[in-house]
Amino acid sequence: MKKQKKLTALIALTLAVCAPAWAAPKTVTLSVPGMTCAACPITVKAALSKVDGVSEVDVAFEKREAVVTFDDAKTSVQKLTKATEDAGYPSSLRP
Repeated sequence: MKKQKKLTALIALTLAVCAPAWAAPKTVTLSVPGMTCAACPITVKAALSKVDGVSEVDVAFEKREAVVTFDDAKTSVQKLTKATEDAGYPSSLRP
């Protein structure tokens, strides 16, 4: 029984220390080829900024891309691409 309590305590401590690592910020680059004018990045940035967990968005019209930093425990690449698609600008993960 004593070993079980020690093991339980060790697991709890490990989870407490490692938990922040599970919700690590992640940065991805999305290709947004449908941006055709200088106003398009404003719409794309607004759509991505509204996604829960997104902390930073940088949209480059010239490159037709968006660099997005987000909390991967709160959102995903699929939700990001859905947000741009819903705004009229389909996107995909740039390798």
